[in-house]
Amino acid sequence: MADDFRIALIGQAAFGESVLNALVENGENVVAALCPPDRAGRAADPLKIAAEGHGVPVLQFRRMRNRDAIDAFEALNADLCVMAFVTDIVPDAILEAPTHGTIQYHPSLLPLHRGPSSINWPIIQGDEKTGLTIFWPDKGLDTGPILLQKETEIGPDDTLGSVYFGRLFPMGVDAMVEAVGMVKDGSAPRVEQNHDDATYEGWCRAEDVVIDWGKPVGEIYNMIRGSDPSPGAGTTYGDTGVSFFRASRSDGEAGGAGGEVTEITESGFRIAADGGSIFVGRVQQGRERKVNAPEWMEAVGLKVGDRFGG
Repeated sequence: MADDFRIALIGQAAFGESVLNALVENGENVVAALCPPDRAGRAADPLKIAAEGHGVPVLQFRRMRNRDAIDAFEALNADLCVMAFVTDIVPDAILEAPTHGTIQYHPSLLPLHRGPSSINWPIIQGDEKTGLTIFWPDKGLDTGPILLQKETEIGPDDTLGSVYFGRLFPMGVDAMVEAVGMVKDGSAPRVEQNHDDATYEGWCRAEDVVIDWGKPVGEIYNMIRGSDPSPGAGTTYGDTGVSFFRASRSDGEAGGAGGEVTEITESGFRIAADGGSIFVGRVQQGRERKVNAPEWMEAVGLKVGDRFGG
């Protein structure tokens, strides 16, 4: 059955590339890879490059809802559609076209944290675990029946980057391969989500992660690490916006008012908060490049007693 079980993959970026590579290495018959169109002046999408390397046909459409995209997909006569990091709206005509339907990766334990920034928010909210879900998408947003789930802890110093790249990314690739195998052998369940337990958050944007220096140190630290490396939890220094990365937390006597610089070292600076302090190792000023904290400190002349956010 493996050779004639036709898989169409919709995705993009490094995750889409890795899922395609894993499926091909597992001997699956991927008949097409669909990814966003090329952008002028930018390198081709990693999924496109990988597909071409494997001899897998590539289809690129600006909008999956357009008739030409639907017609091209239906012509693939796929048995299963695999969605690996898809930001476009995929219409029902495509989701339902394959013989066995469509499965999708989502980096949270659905029904919790539906929405596009589902790795940021659990960390920001102080959750101690998260995970991934492979589910059968339907007309709602991340509301379809669950095929399988995998859990992982969120450590006290984990960041968005460490949770995703260290665990949810590789776990997700393996889970996609496992899920395809379950669909093929007829063992893939469709477990309805408990919609009463559902939570939803939108995109985690810079304006959503502005630091309030009156908040407890734990809340501030969760916001910083849940936004590292993107979009970066921000505050102001004078009239300039700055975002913090590579931070750590200390509890106890703050040594100053919230937002006040209490220590300057060779590797960064410490800021007082309610119940402790935050040590910052990397900074982004406005839209400039991220730099190690000492470079920024020297450029602005940062000193003990300076204040952020006021």
